[in-house]
Amino acid sequence: MNDSTEQPLDDTFLRDALHTHVRESGGPAAGSHLVGLADGALKAARRRQRLARAGAGIAVAAVAATAWVAVADGAARPAHVVQPAEGGTGKVALLSILPVISSTEHACAPGSGGYTVHASATHSSLCIRADRAGGMTDVRVASAKAKKGSVEGAWQVEVSLGPADRTRLATLTGSIAKAPSPRNGLALVVDGKLRGMPYVAASITGGRLEIVGAFDGDLTSAAAHDLALGLDPRG
Repeated sequence: MNDSTEQPLDDTFLRDALHTHVRESGGPAAGSHLVGLADGALKAARRRQRLARAGAGIAVAAVAATAWVAVADGAARPAHVVQPAEGGTGKVALLSILPVISSTEHACAPGSGGYTVHASATHSSLCIRADRAGGMTDVRVASAKAKKGSVEGAWQVEVSLGPADRTRLATLTGSIAKAPSPRNGLALVVDGKLRGMPYVAASITGGRLEIVGAFDGDLTSAAAHDLALGLDPRG
């Protein structure tokens, strides 16, 4: 700040001193040249001062703009930096918990109402049929979070149900626990897609389920976080 305000005063003083010296010495040729240099120095100094002030204003505006972009950018992302599930609509996904009727080793025929598990390196295609009328449909979960399971560190989504749905789940799982495979299994369906297929041996009374995919290890970290984000009503 001191350089930009004091420099023009120094140049003005130099110009006035040169003017006085020329008048006293009476050397018109050299004097005109020196006066011209002094006048030019003063103009250049004032121009530098204007540019310095303008530059400071631009710098402040640039910093303010950068700060605004950083705040806006940070506000737009979820805490765990994951895009919304199922197309990014931002709506809460719904879970259906359906008793399995059958499981056959082929893809489901189009329009059959079954859920196809596509073939992978470890298993062949499956067609899972489930009983929607006898199951729990369009359940809004109380909470969902992605985490690594205790078995081989596979990713999973832990789902907790509300009080009323806990009672319904206990009744449903208790009714199928003693059935032969695959009828003791559950189809966990999220927005029309089969996301898990656990088998139960007893009534589940705690209201908690773990979604690991159609088979253990099917979910990647990104898929598990995406699914949890879509299911959790807290976002």
